[in-house]
Amino acid sequence: MISENLKAKLKTLPSAPGVYFHKNQKGEVIYVGKAAVLKNRVRQYFQNTEKDPKTEALVAEIFDTDWIVVETEMDALFLESEMIKRYMPQWNILLRDDKTVSYVRIDMNSPVPYVSTTRNPLDDGATYIGPFYAKNTIIKALRILRKIFPFYEKPYDGKKTLDSDLGLTPGIEIGKTTPKDYKKNLRFLIRYLNGDREKLILDLEKQMKAAASLGNYEEAAKLRDEYFGLKGLKRKIVFSDKEFLDLSSDQALLELKQLLDLKDPPRRIEGYDISHISGSNTVASMVVFQNGASDRTAYRKFKIKSSKNDDTASMYEVIFRRLKHPEWPFPDLIILDGAVPQLSAVIHLLESARIPVIGRNKSGDHTRNADVNVIIPVRQSDGSYIYKSQLYSNDSHLAKLIARIDEESHRFAITYHRQLRSKQLLGR
Repeated sequence: MISENLKAKLKTLPSAPGVYFHKNQKGEVIYVGKAAVLKNRVRQYFQNTEKDPKTEALVAEIFDTDWIVVETEMDALFLESEMIKRYMPQWNILLRDDKTVSYVRIDMNSPVPYVSTTRNPLDDGATYIGPFYAKNTIIKALRILRKIFPFYEKPYDGKKTLDSDLGLTPGIEIGKTTPKDYKKNLRFLIRYLNGDREKLILDLEKQMKAAASLGNYEEAAKLRDEYFGLKGLKRKIVFSDKEFLDLSSDQALLELKQLLDLKDPPRRIEGYDISHISGSNTVASMVVFQNGASDRTAYRKFKIKSSKNDDTASMYEVIFRRLKHPEWPFPDLIILDGAVPQLSAVIHLLESARIPVIGRNKSGDHTRNADVNVIIPVRQSDGSYIYKSQLYSNDSHLAKLIARIDEESHRFAITYHRQLRSKQLLGR
């Protein structure tokens, strides 16, 4: 039975695109969805119409609903994907049709890459962005983005097509651009799909002005078109009265506060991972989560300069270098991909900076299906540390958040490592 409070709230739903969050009586997000018109879509759940048994069961659990308004349906698509990865709601998993889950695939190692979608990402060196939970919508989004960042949809064969005349391909086949410049544009597209929209728009503006000041007006005009194209798609977020990312109700952050005896829930969390193959091209990643959601504009990557085959020394180096950047806001918590050796290497650095740190043991894998073993440093009266281990099942709030941070830091490190390895193989 729908409550009077929820009935009143549903009357305030806007006629705009956005993402909605169904919650149970405990305040937990149990389902995330997107809508072209929030008012129509969300109210459908509570109408007296026949529904399939799974949807009926979902509706029976809904106690409250919040939403975010965005500017376009495309923004709703990207935000829905991010929020499902953030919350991993039980009903999104139960109701999911795997045939509709899609990833965008771009093989930047190819001489002339093309953009496609797939249900099954492989470990083949290509870049995969996703998952997205509505194949038709991501295809529609790519169709729009193709007008801003032209790309090939099929393996390049050098033949001119109708898409060439329409300006939907980069035009290598007609001498309009080079593979190098095409790849530069694809990197812009990847950044956009990965959520780095705000910083990308700023970077395009800087590059546009720089090209114009150097008299490169053709390049400046191209960058101008991309800049204004993206400005037209820019996300505008307006929260409902009860902000869905309210720290006081975010269970995972509260659990971290209690576990580590922090004064407040950790608003900014940084995750670190090291990647290499037999000590070659050792790199480190720094990913940032604000209020439990990834902030890709704040991600950083590091090429390790010290011992190439020592994860402990590499972790010390990356934390040491990170602390040399006070212009980056200091985190409320750091999560390392590692155990006691990695924690021991950095604990005194972070103690001086007054930044708490925990480790995530690699006994599991880098996916959210594994249980999470958290390693916690405990300071003794003599200034030394002992390390306590605590196992969390993969369905707990805390485990979901830590696994998401670990998965993202691992993905970001692996991607950078592959880029360096590819350049080395190509002799660049």
